[in-house]
Amino acid sequence: MIQKELGDIFQREGLATAGRSLLTITEVRITPDLSIALVFLSIFGSKEPKKVFEEISKQNKEIRKKLGEKIRFKVRIIPNLKFILDDSLDYVEKIDKLLKDAKK
Repeated sequence: MIQKELGDIFQREGLATAGRSLLTITEVRITPDLSIALVFLSIFGSKEPKKVFEEISKQNKEIRKKLGEKIRFKVRIIPNLKFILDDSLDYVEKIDKLLKDAKK
């Protein structure tokens, strides 16, 4: 539910297309006490994904507030958000490229 609602927030606020890059929430993990949500972000089409990630991280409080407005009647605690840059797709592309090069 948190992943879906955060996706809606990012899309409506224009954060999903931060600049010319595309932002995707790949996964959300919640701690057992529901106090922290680890939000994995994947950034495509940006030459500087870390800069885009830093801009998103700076807006953490505003994003949490908007999330709270959407899910306040559905959950007991609005978790603190911790954004993590998910570079797993870059890693997959790198491995795929290495395998293709090895075949040649």
